[in-house]
Amino acid sequence: MENVRRYRALASLCRQQAAYRPLQNWELLGQAEHFEYLAEVALKAHFDACNAHRDEDAEAPVAA
Repeated sequence: MENVRRYRALASLCRQQAAYRPLQNWELLGQAEHFEYLAEVALKAHFDACNAHRDEDAEAPVAA
């Protein structure tokens, strides 16, 4: 989850810089979009891992 925060912070910084650097606007906005994509991928991987772990716990036989 820490990576998600970092990626989103980097995306925000890129968007802020794009506002102040009109000549590099498109490049910075492209980088921001890339960091948002990385955040989504990391978030999906985190939740997939959590759900897989939870599914494994649910399928484990209960000792009686």
